[in-house]
Amino acid sequence: MLISILMPTFNMAPYLVACLDSILAQTEENWELIAVNNFSTDNSAAILQAYAESDPRIRFFHNEDELGRTGVSPANRFAFQRTRGPLVTRMDSDDIMPPERLFLMKKMLLENGQGHVATGAVRFFGESGVGDGYRKYEAWLNGLAASGRHFEEIYRENVLPSPVWMAWHSDLVLAAAFEEDVYPEDYDLTFRLRHAGCKIIATSELLHHWRERPDRTSRTDPKYLDNSYLDLKTQWFLKTDFDENRPLVLWGAGRKGKRLAALLRTCSIAFHWVCDQPSKWGHEIAGVKMLSYEIISQLPDSQVIVAVAAVDGQAFIDDFLQKNGLQKGQDFWFFC
Repeated sequence: MLISILMPTFNMAPYLVACLDSILAQTEENWELIAVNNFSTDNSAAILQAYAESDPRIRFFHNEDELGRTGVSPANRFAFQRTRGPLVTRMDSDDIMPPERLFLMKKMLLENGQGHVATGAVRFFGESGVGDGYRKYEAWLNGLAASGRHFEEIYRENVLPSPVWMAWHSDLVLAAAFEEDVYPEDYDLTFRLRHAGCKIIATSELLHHWRERPDRTSRTDPKYLDNSYLDLKTQWFLKTDFDENRPLVLWGAGRKGKRLAALLRTCSIAFHWVCDQPSKWGHEIAGVKMLSYEIISQLPDSQVIVAVAAVDGQAFIDDFLQKNGLQKGQDFWFFC
């Protein structure tokens, strides 16, 4: 069964050979690489052309977007429209695949059937080292891969990062994948697959070497700012999990809590705003009175959005909500 690999490339010449060699080294040989030169100004195109000429499984295109859009979303769409395989995965052109990656992900999908998305463990690496934030994200992702509790944590951070998934082509079509230019595009795809009813299956095997670079797009492009993530989370929460017949509670009075409150008000969504800081109780912020978190005990069948980043604070909140009969991923969600 053919696997189609989508790989947009923009000015990745220093890393492209190592990436392509890792794909050629896969133990699973039934694949096609749809490599899209996304308006590169270095010699990425020449490298891709040389590899395409040496191996017919590599299909090389120049992005022909009629509006000249250079983002990852248009390039992914361009590549997806040219896939021939029933299984589809992604690859970032500066990263490296372990040799068993395609074999293991294909095996998981064949064993579980349609309606499933495969993923696994990741490892960050970089010439200048890897920061603590990325190491924490790596540990968190790998913990999810071991536990399988991805969708319980979907509003905290993207649980299905862009280079580390494989899905059925038919499920991607059902989810309307790559049809819109929404950013962050990988996070939006995760929400789309969940909304389409797909389940995540994972292995704790290492499936991806993820290169950390100071100039990576997610660090430098304004489309990937923190506010964009909160906007996307809120849109999908209101679309998929929000129940207008249940009381909605926002817990957290910090920067993210205030941003979420503004988004909810913009959407004309009524909510109770609470925190665990007595000094703020009774005060109005942006026209909403701050209340004690204990009011949740008086709101049966409530839904709770948590915007508290402190680890010890999250542990307290998790314990309090569960003691009040609320279930994570069903009745309450951490948004940070």
